[in-house]
Amino acid sequence: MINWKVILKIAQTHLLTKMKSTITASLGVTFGIAAYITLVSFMTGLNEMLDNLILNQTPHIHLYNEIKPSANQPVALYDQFKNSMNVVHSIKPKQGQQKIHNALPILHYLKNDKRVLGVTPQLRAQIFYLSGSIELGGNLVGVDVMEETRLSNMRDYIIGGNPEALKNTENGILLGSGLASKMSLTVGDRVQISTVRGDVFPLKIVGIYQSGIADIDNIQSYANLKTVQRILGEPLNYITDINVKLFNLEMAPAMAQSLVSQFKLTATDINQANAQFETGSNIRNLITYAVSITLLIVAGFGIYNILNMLIYEKMKDIAILKATGFSGRDVQLIFMSQAMIIGVLGGLLGLILGYVLSVIIDQVPFGTEALPTITTYPINFKISYYVIGICFALLSTFIAGWLPSYKAKHIDPVQIIRGT
Repeated sequence: MINWKVILKIAQTHLLTKMKSTITASLGVTFGIAAYITLVSFMTGLNEMLDNLILNQTPHIHLYNEIKPSANQPVALYDQFKNSMNVVHSIKPKQGQQKIHNALPILHYLKNDKRVLGVTPQLRAQIFYLSGSIELGGNLVGVDVMEETRLSNMRDYIIGGNPEALKNTENGILLGSGLASKMSLTVGDRVQISTVRGDVFPLKIVGIYQSGIADIDNIQSYANLKTVQRILGEPLNYITDINVKLFNLEMAPAMAQSLVSQFKLTATDINQANAQFETGSNIRNLITYAVSITLLIVAGFGIYNILNMLIYEKMKDIAILKATGFSGRDVQLIFMSQAMIIGVLGGLLGLILGYVLSVIIDQVPFGTEALPTITTYPINFKISYYVIGICFALLSTFIAGWLPSYKAKHIDPVQIIRGT
């Protein structure tokens, strides 16, 4: 029967008498785990920030009417040309409306779909922004601002004002930051807009919107859906775009194809809209985890070397233990206990140090136009990283302790004593 009390007491004595080696081994574990926690928290935090920049502003499914050439040309109506190869040049797009037919029933159908997190209607209008002698072309997007805020974190991109102000102001506008800068306008000012038909409407600026993408901020602004419908002189069912957010992002491609066949609309899923970005995101994540795993492996080799040297320094002690009646298994357990004690202490200190370093980085000022509400470096304090860190500390010290302790188990005490 194993006497754990005696084994742990001997292990404690060895660790305390060789304090320098013990501290060195513990610090090897500590700094390895701390470096892993800090690196993976920082890099995944940055990756999530970049992902959110795109994903927050991109619907999982975008429904709209696409302008495209007619599939069948008039020449195909004549039977005598039925079996001929007809070449038609300068094909013009077929005449059609940009609005979505039966938009309100489609919205109602999607809102009742259990796969759907939320649906937002939009109305996009081409307009001109007028401010004194300045006239800039751009877009005005009519939205349900509170639903957009819930589904796409719109609040994070408003650097002046708030969504509630737009909701409560019938003639309000969230002006793009690029437009506001060019026209020297701010919250509370008024800007006139002109439709392509020449109608002019004054709107009050209740907020400044900054998406972080200059090409968008220089032309695009937001207003209430009813406001844009009134500006265009269209009824309340006039909608040009429907954006869908799902509970499960992976279902977007299949559901988009289903909606195309069901409603005869054009549907773009998030994978189609951001194919290149998704590839870049996967590569960044791969690099992050590759570097993190490398750090843990390097730390593991360091632990092994230190424990291996510690056991060789204890050769005489091993011989004495075996000579006094301890079995090879008991000797192995003593050194395995030392390794696990080092792993637990070093691992816990590594988690604490990694957390402290992550908090320090999280307080470092960081400004980016992409996400105006972020003022410090983004850190991901995901608990799973800390669980992985402590598990690896225990696993690496177990392996690092088992290999040399297995040698110690088979040491012949007679040869060591004779050698002394």
